[in-house]
Amino acid sequence: MRLDERYVPYLQMARLYHLARMNDKWFRLDEPLVSAFVERWRPETHTFHMPFEECTITLQDVAYQLGLPVNRHYVSGFLTDFHVYIQGAQPAWQWFQELLGVLPPANQIQKFVVNCTWFQETFGECPEGADEETVRRFTCAYIMMLLGTQLFADKSGNRIHIRWLPFVARLEDMGGYSWGSAALAWLYRCICRVANRHVVKLAGPLQLLQSWIFWRFPGFRPAGYDAFSWLLASRWSGYNPSVSEKGPRVQMTRLRIDMLQARDVSMLTSYV
Repeated sequence: MRLDERYVPYLQMARLYHLARMNDKWFRLDEPLVSAFVERWRPETHTFHMPFEECTITLQDVAYQLGLPVNRHYVSGFLTDFHVYIQGAQPAWQWFQELLGVLPPANQIQKFVVNCTWFQETFGECPEGADEETVRRFTCAYIMMLLGTQLFADKSGNRIHIRWLPFVARLEDMGGYSWGSAALAWLYRCICRVANRHVVKLAGPLQLLQSWIFWRFPGFRPAGYDAFSWLLASRWSGYNPSVSEKGPRVQMTRLRIDMLQARDVSMLTSYV
């Protein structure tokens, strides 16, 4: 979904504008690189066990890489028995229709998630000359897409959960939540799941994980991406890793990690 300039005031209010700008850029995951690092993850400590010591992604990394708030009210997606979740005595799907002005057809709904393609087709372009109420509806849909596909993506990568309705219903309050800490917690959880050998596909804010690797381990950075930019993760937009010979590339990355020493890691407490 394209970032419309009319959404910007709402996105700034929600403190998600930086993430929206990065969403407008092209991002491609270097799967062999990320896979080799994830193999070093230990769920019991939530750290990567490297040859020299342990290290992990911190809230500071999230703030600098993605520009998200990390010190406000906690975000909870815990909605037990969502089918009975109500706002003003209204069922959730009726609430969805009132907020966004339309209800997805049954073939676009899987329990409590909506196919991303439906969001794209329905809210991809805000009409020219739209009134403020319409712009707000399209902004709510855009934010749900942003949360569902960028920060809290599942393994499919193309489904959006309606658990975000309570937040987009109160856009004026969204900036008071710690989206950064919620995204980091979700990434930790997703990596822990993949650490279980029965789970093979990684979910979560993978642009954060990959950018953290590039920043903290300079030897793995792609050449030609040295220009400083903000957000820091946006520096790697346009990076196009090879999609061939993934197996050998994973093995090579494992060997490179095995040879890492403390001097090969940027452990600065601030980003320069």
